[in-house]
Amino acid sequence: MAQRKKLWMQSAVKSPGALRRQLGIKEGQKIPASVLQRLAEARIGAGVKADGTVTVTRQLKKRAVLARTFRKYGG
Repeated sequence: MAQRKKLWMQSAVKSPGALRRQLGIKEGQKIPASVLQRLAEARIGAGVKADGTVTVTRQLKKRAVLARTFRKYGG
């Protein structure tokens, strides 16, 4: 059980790079923390500016929250 809790981050990402592609941010550029914050706090269906305006979906919101969590760990 301890092994499972310890390695949750490795199995959390199902589609690497999907958030970046959804936001239209080029590979190699960092996703700004302000964009992640706005996505995590936005309502589903709202429009949020990233590189262009993006409609917030449930999946996009989940990816933004996960990315924000990973950023806290230094990754």
